[in-house]
Amino acid sequence: MTASFTPFDPTVRPMMTIYDFPQGPYPARVRIALGEKNLQSRVRFELVDLLKGEHKQPDFIASKNYSGTLPVLELDDGTLIAECTAISEYLDWLDGNPVLTGTTPRERGLIHMMNKRAELELLDAISVYFHHATPGLGPLVEVYQNAEWGLRQRDKAVRGMHYFDSILRVQPFVAGEAFSMADITVIGGLIFAGIVKLPVPAQCEALIAWYARMCERPSVKHRITMSA
Repeated sequence: MTASFTPFDPTVRPMMTIYDFPQGPYPARVRIALGEKNLQSRVRFELVDLLKGEHKQPDFIASKNYSGTLPVLELDDGTLIAECTAISEYLDWLDGNPVLTGTTPRERGLIHMMNKRAELELLDAISVYFHHATPGLGPLVEVYQNAEWGLRQRDKAVRGMHYFDSILRVQPFVAGEAFSMADITVIGGLIFAGIVKLPVPAQCEALIAWYARMCERPSVKHRITMSA
């Protein structure tokens, strides 16, 4: 039996809620996806203050996200979707016309592979560096730190920058010939790198040029302004 799919109806304006912190690099990924899909008018944002540790409070963990992370998407029927990749995929397929996550098995496989690499080799590595080898979000949140581990992850992130530079020397986007969720994740990583003052090595000319181009996309330009 083939699963039924109800196309997105542009005449209906369902309200979704996104719990996030506007300056956060992970929420930036979802906000960029929203901009690419032109869905901003369908969303209500609710601030969860990372600096006050609101995402780690028992009530938030119990009612919104077991992982205690942002962002979280809440649908009008109460369904909760956490994790940037999952949220982005939901938003991309909402109108039945995915442009960020691929439409063929090959596209979807490549995009998800490169998106995962962008998380592991860049964005998440910078996150560990931030939380362990810098003051991070302060003593209310950073109850345990391992500076040595944080510095190792900083070095891993720099290696990741060189990796993505090598990719972008031979193709225009992270997963191939079109802008995708994988590009958004690398952008999130470079936003985070700016926050922690971790520069992209000058040798990574292709990555630097690519990021400059990405910052001209309306969805990204707005996020860079908010994160500055």
